[in-house]
Amino acid sequence: MVPASTLAAGSVGSVETRYLDLPEPVRLDCGRELHPVRVAYETYGTLSPRRDNVILVCHALSGDAHAAGFSAVRPVASTRDGFGAEDRDGAVGGGLGWWDGMIGPGKAFDTDRFFVISTNLLGGCRGTTGPSSTDPATGRPYGADFPVITVADMVRTERAFLDALGIERLAAVAGGSLGGMQALEWAILYPDHVDAIVVIASTHALHPQGLAWNAIAREAITRDPAWQGGHYYGTGRTPDAGMGVARMVGHVTYLSAPALHDKFGRRLQFADDIRYTITEPEFEVENYLRHQADSFVKRFDANTYLTMSRALTYFDLARQYGGGSLTRALDGVAARTLLITFSSDWLYPPSASEELDDALRALGKPAELQLIEAPYGHDCFLLEERRQTPIVRRFLAGG
Repeated sequence: MVPASTLAAGSVGSVETRYLDLPEPVRLDCGRELHPVRVAYETYGTLSPRRDNVILVCHALSGDAHAAGFSAVRPVASTRDGFGAEDRDGAVGGGLGWWDGMIGPGKAFDTDRFFVISTNLLGGCRGTTGPSSTDPATGRPYGADFPVITVADMVRTERAFLDALGIERLAAVAGGSLGGMQALEWAILYPDHVDAIVVIASTHALHPQGLAWNAIAREAITRDPAWQGGHYYGTGRTPDAGMGVARMVGHVTYLSAPALHDKFGRRLQFADDIRYTITEPEFEVENYLRHQADSFVKRFDANTYLTMSRALTYFDLARQYGGGSLTRALDGVAARTLLITFSSDWLYPPSASEELDDALRALGKPAELQLIEAPYGHDCFLLEERRQTPIVRRFLAGG
């Protein structure tokens, strides 16, 4: 437990992750059914008597159910991603939820008003059924035999989870990056179940450059001999080398060139001059990426990374629901939509949010687009919490 004196103003306090086993199988886009399915989740705030104040918060690729407050069980490594997270959070950052600055009393997702739910995604490695879970057919971890899943599969699992809790309707679904994709899927798959969506630093489909970087990250993992065809559990060998490279690649795509220049420049890390070494880091930016890799492999499963990365690349609303037309894909959306994008995000660029906004407006749908000028690239959705907060609060109050 964290002493009350260390809790930041607006904190939801100490939180414990809970687990729920779905009563029915989940049918997947690949044609398979998955059962049993366990979902890890956390809640913040108080559910209203009418059960009409629920906000579902959806995490990005490397997140988990612990979105706010201090974890009752301190994690091995922090899930507080984002450029300079350690500098920002200090000593208390390790147990903080990944979106703590956005969830709590008086924050963007105000727990004095809303009952906020966060789940670990299907395919995850932080309590929800995924590749490291036991396959009931074999009694061993699924490994590479875990089915290939889509963002829509994640959302159907969330719907089944909420059904089990007795929650039919959502005041909002919100998330950044992959979380924003889930919010869009919710608005299309369950238009009568969600009042509003908050889509931050996201897209209706990854651009080809995003597809390419994800492919490189997956190759780094699968070409690591320790991956062993995905069945490395219990062997004493894990694909940490490949996973570390995948994390380095992914982390660079989340940043911008100006942010890297301002933070590191060409400064050397360990000496006043170069040491003529190939295998050891010379520059601060090299050492930073190695640190990111070493931290990530302690808390994340390589097969889950592969699963999430593939789901990201399959996501394409126009292909899935519009016969190639984004406008047709969004035709059934009934939710009010807030789109927040960041000027320096080249992985999920402002143009993608503009395309969504144009399509929704062409259909006469209530949509709002907010562009925030910020230098940190895709990581802005985790770092620019103070600037997002008034926008989100005003939007939710407008409902």
